[in-house]
Amino acid sequence: METISNIQLRDEKVYPDSHVLQTVLSDSYNAYLHLTELFDKHEMTFEWRYYHDGKAWLCKVQKKKRTIIWMSAWKGYIQASIYFPQKHIDKVYELNISETQKNKIRLTKDVGRLKPCIFEIRDQQIINDFEKVVHLKLECK
Repeated sequence: METISNIQLRDEKVYPDSHVLQTVLSDSYNAYLHLTELFDKHEMTFEWRYYHDGKAWLCKVQKKKRTIIWMSAWKGYIQASIYFPQKHIDKVYELNISETQKNKIRLTKDVGRLKPCIFEIRDQQIINDFEKVVHLKLECK
């Protein structure tokens, strides 16, 4: 399993523009572009910002002022995390997403009272499952 030390975009002075992201993501850059289209489609905004506590650039995706997704860049892929309160996690398991992804979510350690749904987005294949979880997050209050 990857550790936080493998996260890219550590230099506070280097903004993750399209050139930097293409270099880090390599073949996964097209999947990243597809994600940005998905965000636009759902009227979500996204912003890359350097976070001193994690010493890395992260992308926060919001719908109005509500945070929906956190993303980080890793060598060859984007990691996108969606956090659900425990009261909604059963709805995630009821979604028509791959059993592999459901098992990954089940095995992911809780963060306080939240269950992270973490997706390693390397290509457009996983984006279908990811979009279903995003829809659920947008519906849950």
